[in-house]
Amino acid sequence: MAAPKPLTPDQLYRKCDFGKLVFETTHDLEPLEGLLGQPRAVAAVEFGIGIERDGYNIFAFGPPGTGKHTAVQQYLERKAAGDETPGDLCYVNNFEEQHRPKLLQLPTGRGGELRRAMERLVDELTTGLQSALDSEEYQTQRQVLEEQFNERQAKALAELGDEAGKQGLALLRTPAGMAFAPVQDDEILSPEEFSKLPEEDREQLEKDIDSFKEKLQKVLRQFPRWQREARERLRKLNLEVSRFAIQPLIDELREQFTGLDDVQIYLDAVEDDVLENAGRLVGQDKSPAQALMQALGGGEETDQPSLRRYRVNVLVDHHDTEGAPVVYEDNPTYQNLVGRVEHISQMGALVTDFNLIKAGALHRATGGYLLVDALKLLGLPYAYEGLKRAMQSKQIKIESIGEALSLTSTYSLEPEPVDLEGKIVLLGDSTVYYLLSAYDPEFSELFKVAADFAGQLEWSPENQALYARLIAKLVREDELRPLDREAVARVIEHSARMLEDSEKISLLMSRIFDLLREADYWAGQAERDVVTTEDVQKAIDAGIFRLDRYRERIQEEIDRGTLLLDTSGAKVGQVNGLSVYQLGDFAFGRPSRITARVRLGKGEVLDIEREVELSGPIHSKGVLILGGFLGARYAPEVPLSLSASLVFEQSYGGVDGDSASSAELYALLSAIAEVPIKQTFAVTGSVNQRGEVQAIGGANEKIEGFFDVCTARGLDGEQGVLIPAANVKHLMLREDVVEAVAQGKFNIYAVETVDQGIEILTGKSAGERDGDGEYPEDSINRLVEDRLIDLAETAQEFSGPPEKDEEEEEPKPKPETKKEGS
Repeated sequence: MAAPKPLTPDQLYRKCDFGKLVFETTHDLEPLEGLLGQPRAVAAVEFGIGIERDGYNIFAFGPPGTGKHTAVQQYLERKAAGDETPGDLCYVNNFEEQHRPKLLQLPTGRGGELRRAMERLVDELTTGLQSALDSEEYQTQRQVLEEQFNERQAKALAELGDEAGKQGLALLRTPAGMAFAPVQDDEILSPEEFSKLPEEDREQLEKDIDSFKEKLQKVLRQFPRWQREARERLRKLNLEVSRFAIQPLIDELREQFTGLDDVQIYLDAVEDDVLENAGRLVGQDKSPAQALMQALGGGEETDQPSLRRYRVNVLVDHHDTEGAPVVYEDNPTYQNLVGRVEHISQMGALVTDFNLIKAGALHRATGGYLLVDALKLLGLPYAYEGLKRAMQSKQIKIESIGEALSLTSTYSLEPEPVDLEGKIVLLGDSTVYYLLSAYDPEFSELFKVAADFAGQLEWSPENQALYARLIAKLVREDELRPLDREAVARVIEHSARMLEDSEKISLLMSRIFDLLREADYWAGQAERDVVTTEDVQKAIDAGIFRLDRYRERIQEEIDRGTLLLDTSGAKVGQVNGLSVYQLGDFAFGRPSRITARVRLGKGEVLDIEREVELSGPIHSKGVLILGGFLGARYAPEVPLSLSASLVFEQSYGGVDGDSASSAELYALLSAIAEVPIKQTFAVTGSVNQRGEVQAIGGANEKIEGFFDVCTARGLDGEQGVLIPAANVKHLMLREDVVEAVAQGKFNIYAVETVDQGIEILTGKSAGERDGDGEYPEDSINRLVEDRLIDLAETAQEFSGPPEKDEEEEEPKPKPETKKEGS
């Protein structure tokens, strides 16, 4: 295989040909309508919105920053604008079971109308009833009833007293109650006088007294019945007077809400309750609690419990809504989703009623669309389970978490559930979606539509033109300065760098939007009316400068010699590896020294990082592959009798990933063959057991990291980096790196195999097996193979001859037979 040549500048950075962008500034472009590069997601959203079947809710997922929230909400709002506006939801008092408020579902806008009508009714009820019950006619009739009752009592007692008088007894009223006493000559006998009467007269008087006591008891037992009759007559009077006062008010409401059967039933219940409690409403028949509340100065008249019962709690009012509602719940707690019942403090206790029922996002979105962030939903207690429960039952039941989990049994309100209609849309990334699909068996039944948003777009002239229109749209929406063609081209190039792919354009629009805003700022600082390439580059550089302090510290320690790294000369068993540090949105490359040591052993490649538990599983896998490569290529028929150790020098944190496995293999081959490796190179790339170099991530940052070290020490034209050939399409390097390559001061090689890499690093031929299966003399592969065979033979010598089986008999020597010519 021919040795690879250094990559050309054109292979290191793909420029966007702004000459093909047929506009001067983005002000000349028509803004892009709809989504760019999301045909799959758009089709899924349109399908999920259009299908009217249970379970076809939407889970929109994709990389953060693709604009899926904005896109989905725009599609929902567009669809909702043509949908029917749902009705209002109201809770009213249940006069029979007050802990179970009743639900009224009214046409759009009628809920607020009913609330205002009932507020006017409450105001007029008090005045109307008070006037009716204070009228002279009513007071006269009430006084007549009271006098009739009093006269009836007095007459019964008087008749009994007259009858007793004929028997020589008088009916007396004492502090202890009613009593009979003997009379003589119209004078009540004292006990002494009574005792002087003849015994026969005393006995007769005592019998008469007992008889009249029984009669008195019969009369007194009738008093409660007469009181009930009087109260009933008074109640009927109150009903008659109250009905006369409120009937016109209620009838007016009935006429106002004609055709709404539920409201008519509610108004009938209100009328019955008002008539039943007319006295309480005007304060003539206060309950003890009300009297105490008033004595303590608790609340205004309209806030008395007796009046709150006639209010209307409008849970959801859609009078200002056009089309179906589209609701995004930013804080999807359990209560924010399904609603809650609040409490107020009265006399040291927490009390509640139907007026304190508050709507949740599901109530506001019923009949429309609800958007919820999946990660926030899963991070809040019982929120996800509460949402699923409502979706499965198709009802929104307002209850506390404690009640839902049967943790409490306190007396509380049980509002009538609301029917759940409409679509639920969850927003998240692919990890959340696939984890829920795998571990929640109910998830796939509730969210049957997956809208997968892509994070990238193919690099093509057509897509570049569309991307320019998208930029024009973002600029106009945020009232930014227009961009010229060169600036748009630079944004497109930077989007490819964000993806680390010269054949793709990024659709992570949140970061692109940030870049446009920052470029607009720098254009303003330069007093320009149009954003230029200089402004875009200034925004990119400023963003890096704000975040690269840690990178500078590492570079400084390398320059000062604290972190050991060679960029000249050659060393056996030592190579410069490359790794990437990811700090938030900022990534940078750091070169590290990797060393290998080899000695006689049992065929083990020891990963020191793994032994001290600083190695991740992928890195450990890459090291184990090295043993398989060595055994299969160089020692297929002899024992692999070496013990090798590999380590990232001066690495004090965790190491993961297999991108250093090719560098580790080069160091291992160098140590085995005892051939030095040029320290002017740094290496990245993973390797498989066949010796093929595989693609890795962070190629741009790794190259730039080693380039910065070499630049600080002086570029001499010998330094460079080896990368996998599969990573060439990912290169979008900095301008200074491309310029150095163009001037021959820095080199980047793309290798496909370990043999190509070791030739560049050592200057020796790797060698291929000839027809006899032998490697050429003095080739790297021959030196490695010979060393491994030597180690195997040495290991055999140390182990000695094979032990004999004790049960085997030692063979007897055969007699020598001399042959001819021997």
